[in-house]
Amino acid sequence: SDAHFVVVQKPAGLPVQADKTGDPSVLDVITAQWGSEGITQFPGLPHRLDRPVTGALLLTRTAEALAAINMLFSRHAVRKTYWAIVSGVPAASGVWKHRLIQDPKTHKAYVARPEQEATDAELQFECLAQGDRYALLKLEPKGGSFHQMRAQCAAAGHPIKGDVKYGARRGEPDRSIALHARSLEFRHPFSGARQFIEAPAPSTPLWKALLSKAGLVNGVSP
Repeated sequence: SDAHFVVVQKPAGLPVQADKTGDPSVLDVITAQWGSEGITQFPGLPHRLDRPVTGALLLTRTAEALAAINMLFSRHAVRKTYWAIVSGVPAASGVWKHRLIQDPKTHKAYVARPEQEATDAELQFECLAQGDRYALLKLEPKGGSFHQMRAQCAAAGHPIKGDVKYGARRGEPDRSIALHARSLEFRHPFSGARQFIEAPAPSTPLWKALLSKAGLVNGVSP
């Protein structure tokens, strides 16, 4: 954290902001922990992570910081990297391109039909490790469409482990999905210094096994 931003490691199952369940949210935790001392403006949310997703979440502490980071996001000047465990045997690397449309009734994203208006979505992927049934992918989305990575992985035939909403065979006991916001990289809008933030991956046996196979120890290159 600094005077402008707070980056937290979000666990699975915790919504970023209040929803209809009434469960505690990241914003509740942040405001309870920091109170009025550290945050001069109600925490801003320049980007979000879905409830079952883990990893690095950036929040702003002032209105000026929120406007500045929103500008960076709009210019695609924030590099977001994700890790995902997916079903099947994907290619070594490539780019998936789809046209996505959001259905508010099902709260889900779909690949649009040719006649439908839709948002172009592009997802660069690299296979870091391949197991018997699952692969570990590095994902870099272009843009930030609703459920983009979840929908695109499923559309490519490789649904994210645990993501039954998008075609996974079974869910996880804690209702998490194997999608992890690994890192954020950007130039600090006020100091100009390069910011690079990494969030350690989940420590479940499958995550550990695939990270080890990829040559990553505790999620860090040796």
